[in-house]
Amino acid sequence: MNLNGRVAIVTGAGGGLGRTHALILARYGAKVVVNDLGDGADTVAAEIVAAGGEAFAAQGSVTDEARVDTIIQSTLARFGQIDILVNNAGILRDKSFSKMSLEDFRLVVDVHLMGAAIFTKAVWETMRARNYGRIVMTTSSSGLYGNFGQANYGAAKMALVGLMQTLSIEGARNNIRVNCLAPTATTAMTDSLFPAEVKEHLRPALVSPGLIALVAEDAPTRTILCAGAGHFKTANITLTKGAYIGSSDNAADEIGRRWSEITDRTAETVPENAGAQINLELAAAAEAMGLA
Repeated sequence: MNLNGRVAIVTGAGGGLGRTHALILARYGAKVVVNDLGDGADTVAAEIVAAGGEAFAAQGSVTDEARVDTIIQSTLARFGQIDILVNNAGILRDKSFSKMSLEDFRLVVDVHLMGAAIFTKAVWETMRARNYGRIVMTTSSSGLYGNFGQANYGAAKMALVGLMQTLSIEGARNNIRVNCLAPTATTAMTDSLFPAEVKEHLRPALVSPGLIALVAEDAPTRTILCAGAGHFKTANITLTKGAYIGSSDNAADEIGRRWSEITDRTAETVPENAGAQINLELAAAAEAMGLA
């Protein structure tokens, strides 16, 4: 895999996963814009330059639309193009839902979801114009599968999967490939979530190689790559074959009786889009009514 000549922006790259993402992108030849709120961005950019790469720091919040636009214009002025966007910035405000304030819920959604949407919107047209783009959203197992005390974080992270699903469809004609990375790693944000004896196996550097596969020339699109401890796998949102129930007055009772058939995963599929699900439902109904 070779990223020579490519220009990448990594948000939240002043430390943790963002830092290892930025470093490996540079190692594979990309010019890197290191975004973060504080001085960590300068440190990581200097680290890349000291190793012979090209990079500059761009401080600012991902939720500040004006600042994001300035970062995009600075990148274009310096490097002439933007090929890769890694939406990595995030925060935690963990509490059980009963104790969580709506302010903390909104804040986490704003940073993770709206921050990614703002940055993606800012690069979208320049990628469309060049018919090339690689965008990675950072989701999480907390969004995919849930985690106690993380209703805000989980909601935001699953929302990023939905954003990826649609943008991968809309970007296809312009060779914009959009994927999700679901990392498991110990960073300053997640340090308290893992016992000391497992932290060595959950270093951020063991996740970042998966990022390269998602932004390379032959990258997939609409993929959820889960990574942790050097292990890589994909997650999918599937659809069971289900059962046709119809519109009788006792339809609810029939659903209850046939629940095991409705939830049977033997022949589950991954629809290519929402329309494909509708078509499957209509086809099953037509078959059941003898119209197919």
